[in-house]
Amino acid sequence: MTIENQKYKDTVFRKLFHDKERLLELYNGVNHSNYDNPDDLEITTLEGNTFLNMKNDLSFIIDYELSLYEHQSTPCPNIPLRNLEYVASIYREIIPIEETYKTKKIDIPTPRFITFYNGAVKMEDEKIYKLSDLYHKSTDNPELELIVKVININEGHNKELMDDCKTLKEYSIFVAKVRKCIKEEKSNVKVAITRAVDECINEDILKDFLLQNREEVIEMGVLGYNAEKHLQVIQDESFDDGVKVGEEKLARLIKWLIENDRSSDIIRVTEDSEYRKQLLEDFELLVKN
Repeated sequence: MTIENQKYKDTVFRKLFHDKERLLELYNGVNHSNYDNPDDLEITTLEGNTFLNMKNDLSFIIDYELSLYEHQSTPCPNIPLRNLEYVASIYREIIPIEETYKTKKIDIPTPRFITFYNGAVKMEDEKIYKLSDLYHKSTDNPELELIVKVININEGHNKELMDDCKTLKEYSIFVAKVRKCIKEEKSNVKVAITRAVDECINEDILKDFLLQNREEVIEMGVLGYNAEKHLQVIQDESFDDGVKVGEEKLARLIKWLIENDRSSDIIRVTEDSEYRKQLLEDFELLVKN
């Protein structure tokens, strides 16, 4: 099999907010709250350790609320379906299955779904995606609904949130600098991202985080840029491998390749149609198993 389980590769966003203090700051900014004890957070992030091999970006419980935070660099109307899988897996982990068969009502944390968007495609400050929008047969009163709020965290958007969460604001500035440097450097992405990182350090933007994780952040940035670039190439091409492939399947495959440090495969899937077909088939088998 071409697909193999390897070490999970963080994104910059996920690594940045894996820290409880920063995560609590983000939660307070989103909810206009003022919690001050990071230990109040009960982390429930899926790390791929279960038999379903499920991973999500960030999830945690505080004040009887289960927050699921995702980060996206491309618009994705299918995110409610993914969140449905995530929240079901989290409930499965925190609630013993035998409890669900008892006559006594179970109190479960109230779920909330937030996706932070910082892609290059223009988007309004906030957008709502609903699971019911994916139903082939629409209904006015869906019996199963899941609502995801998408928050645009690109520089210049959601000023109030940025003012309330300094770390998120600095992350937004960092992303904008990376894009600016890539545009100016053109031929060398790694040089551009290195320059952006060093500029941020000199300007006291995410300084401590970048000093501590400089090389890893540069590597993540290169992988992330290559993934976005090559995904766009795939979407723009009119190819036919004998299999009708949707953008969501491609996006999930490329995200998986990034997470598992498979940068060479990201490039190869755009250049080798037979390899692309095989990798997609193997990926589908891995997900099913």
